Amino acid sequence: MSQPTSPRPSLDRGVALAVLVAALGYFVDIYDLILFGVVRKPSLAALGVDPADSAAMLAQGERLLNFQMTGLLLGGILWGVLGDKRGRLSVLFGSIITYSLANLANGFVQDLDQYAALRLIAGIGLAGELGAGITLVSEILHRDRRGWGTTIVATVGICGGVVAALVGDAVAWRTAYFIGGGMGLALLALRVGVRESPMFAAVRRAEHGAARGDLRALFSSATRLRRYLSVILVGVPIWYVVGILIFFSPELGGALGMTVKPVTGRALLYCYAGLAFGDLASGALSQLLRSRKKALAVFLTLTAVSVALYFTVAPRSLTAFYATCTMLGVSTGYWAVFITTAAEQFGTNLRATVTTTAPNFVRGAVVPMSLSYKQLRGEVGVVEGAIVIGAVAVVLGGLALWLLDETYGKDLDYIES
Repeated sequence: MSQPTSPRPSLDRGVALAVLVAALGYFVDIYDLILFGVVRKPSLAALGVDPADSAAMLAQGERLLNFQMTGLLLGGILWGVLGDKRGRLSVLFGSIITYSLANLANGFVQDLDQYAALRLIAGIGLAGELGAGITLVSEILHRDRRGWGTTIVATVGICGGVVAALVGDAVAWRTAYFIGGGMGLALLALRVGVRESPMFAAVRRAEHGAARGDLRALFSSATRLRRYLSVILVGVPIWYVVGILIFFSPELGGALGMTVKPVTGRALLYCYAGLAFGDLASGALSQLLRSRKKALAVFLTLTAVSVALYFTVAPRSLTAFYATCTMLGVSTGYWAVFITTAAEQFGTNLRATVTTTAPNFVRGAVVPMSLSYKQLRGEVGVVEGAIVIGAVAVVLGGLALWLLDETYGKDLDYIES
């Protein structure tokens, strides 16, 4: 660490505007991220996949999801490094432009290969907004307020998943993509008035010799590597729930013996309604307890309980299933605290890199989880495979949390040397 690099600004109109842009950008981010899950079946059917062939539907859905998640992994690295080298604002708006244009183009696809390519590009674009937004908000808000700021960003953003579920059910799938792209481009009008983080600007001007956005720095120190991997593993259970339990809810519901299978779009709607409440609750709890780790521990425990209910109580009826999806959403609604913790773990010269790559590695963990799930389905069964993956994700998340440092109220005005 080195000496502080800049004074922290007080809350003003510019700060409020930055929080608003980050929140709305994340709203559109989540809208697009979840929309594919909602329109997966109608869009695949329109592009030539037989709706009656459940195996083909599942296989093509997994393929496109993996393209999207691979884009998130690649984009997380790209935007994260750029965020520390070029600035938080350039990444914030650059990512919004990328995923908005990709969203619009998704509405014009004519075959599965085009669809896959555009989901990859959309994933790259979606990878940058959240990390840049949270980094910016964390650096411009006072240490005692930043938890509230990041909670607002995450809570508003998660509502994009609810809107995606509603829009995807209400309009044609191509129109749903056009709506998402239009919302993203409309956000660019707010670019005027949002200023760069003074903390980052000071580091960029300073001659301190510390590299900005250097991925190697995360692996050159055992302490930094431990912090980085621990942050990622804490978030993995969130995307186990969304990427496995919710995304494949029709298949899992059928395997659990439900006569009326749940619908993915409806499961996502209830899950993301719960996530919005959970993000608000977890962020508020971390502020009230003055501890990120305690809040994360409470919600990780709730996640374990909710996953157990998914496999035991949820299959009793469609009502019980959707109620459990809501509870899963609430329990995994610690995304706000997870992202805030990621931002607080590292210095200004690596903060955007970590805050952008960590959530995208968490999202990208859906790829190995879905591939493992595909393998386990054939070896131990549909339900048993999902249980094994969930148990591993939750246990590793708990161990990682134990290894993390408490960061509530930490002064972020330092660099990693």
